[in-house]
Amino acid sequence: MKLTRRGFVGRTGAAIAGATFASGIGKSALAQDTDTLRVAYSARGLRTIDPQKSIQGVDNNAIIHIYDKLVDLPNWHFPKTIEELVPRLATSWTSTPDAKSWTLQLRKGVKFHKGYGELTSDDVKFTFDRVRDSDRVGGVRPKFKNIEEVTVDGPYSVTFKLKRTDPLFLLGVLSDYDGAIMSRKAVEDKGEEAIGMDPIGSGPYMLETVHTDPGQGITVVANPDYWDEAPATPRIQFMYIADTTARTLAILSGDVHMIDGVRAPGWADSIKSQAPDLLFDVVSPGSFFTVHFNLTVKPFDDVRVRQAFFYGIDRDEITQALAPFGKRTYGLNPPSFPGGFNADTIPADVAYVYNPDKAKELLAEAGYPDGFTFQNDTSQREDYSSIMLMIQDQLRRIGVNMELNIKDHTAFHAGQNAATNTLSQMSSALPPVPTQPFIRYLTPEAVVKPDGNGGQNFSRYGVAMPGIDDLLNKALDESDLTERLRLVQEIDAKMLRDAVLLPISDNGWMMVRSPKLDLGFEVVSGYVNWPLTKARIIG
Repeated sequence: MKLTRRGFVGRTGAAIAGATFASGIGKSALAQDTDTLRVAYSARGLRTIDPQKSIQGVDNNAIIHIYDKLVDLPNWHFPKTIEELVPRLATSWTSTPDAKSWTLQLRKGVKFHKGYGELTSDDVKFTFDRVRDSDRVGGVRPKFKNIEEVTVDGPYSVTFKLKRTDPLFLLGVLSDYDGAIMSRKAVEDKGEEAIGMDPIGSGPYMLETVHTDPGQGITVVANPDYWDEAPATPRIQFMYIADTTARTLAILSGDVHMIDGVRAPGWADSIKSQAPDLLFDVVSPGSFFTVHFNLTVKPFDDVRVRQAFFYGIDRDEITQALAPFGKRTYGLNPPSFPGGFNADTIPADVAYVYNPDKAKELLAEAGYPDGFTFQNDTSQREDYSSIMLMIQDQLRRIGVNMELNIKDHTAFHAGQNAATNTLSQMSSALPPVPTQPFIRYLTPEAVVKPDGNGGQNFSRYGVAMPGIDDLLNKALDESDLTERLRLVQEIDAKMLRDAVLLPISDNGWMMVRSPKLDLGFEVVSGYVNWPLTKARIIG
């Protein structure tokens, strides 16, 4: 359906009004079952539990509990040094002086779920050979392109040989959900498609039920053979409640213990005033919201049109409206990350200070003095909807009519990843590895494909027009960190000069939980999918 500001505000208002009505009911619901932790996320339903094929971020919450990684973040923040990374399936690691070869020693006696045997170096090699195979895996593949070869030396030692030096290899490649280790035997037994709904991992929980009702999501149960400390709560149900009103009511009535918060203007303050006992956890910088221009669709093949949009979109207005969760970004890396531009360091010619008159001049030069109309998709999830509605209003001020079509979050990502959108949008959490966003969003290897097996280069940069490849390769070959960060900023400036991707904000990822739920640690920074193995229902 078509989305308008009035429609969205109406729906958001209904959520808040409904929340007021419901805030005093059902408080005993949480006390009825202390064995099952229920968490609700903003999506229509599950897409896949395959860590190497996941394109819907909320699915990764189940993935990180069913599967385990070689290394992980400290609970729960990005590390300041590689030495802070926590050993998981790998107990130790060494690298060559040039950081082009990394050897990891594996934990002995780790068992895959449901009788699939011991995890060995063969499974690690299988996992990373699979993730680099274009016939089997799509979107996450470019992240792993620097791996030249994975070799094994016995059942508990594995070596990653890289094409280029990478001192941050463990953090950038191995610590996120898509580096989870899969069972070779399980994938080969069940098949590439079936494993996505019948996963076999080695993590703290194993799949119990994929519910027939999509909204009920999946339930996982504690793995009795887990190598580490047993989970504090026997079961977790990962639920999917796309509707803002329903999800708000679920936390207020006590039907769930935790939800992802509604990152829309006014929601958090309203809920806090009605239910002051609720706890709000926010990861910073959280997810980076970016808008990607399809260079193959007219009139966006004209740099003047794209630059007009860059001048016509008021990012300060957007982030002020989303406060306290939205913070302005200036380049692809946020200001808090190495190599990230801030208001003082962004080059003047690519700062794109809001200037609607300049935007109109550029549109007129491009042959659109009266503007134009185009259709675009967005997600019903509130951070997407809020931002795109504000952009819609801002574009009207320069004579451009963006007709927004709202889709549920699951369908939105499915369509966008099949190359259907014009101004694609992403809200993703990335590690503080300054080259990774460019690899993920702007390289030819990551270009989006109609069959859905491509990556997240939605602009087709480097394919539809010359891109950043030479500069990125130079940065990836650079061993001196200061020079590498200088090259990263040069890449960022070129991307902005070509106006192919507009960084909007980094939006702190917010989870709202009952005071009856103790997470077991304090959330500071890191990825937006949090481990709940220490979470305990109290009272």
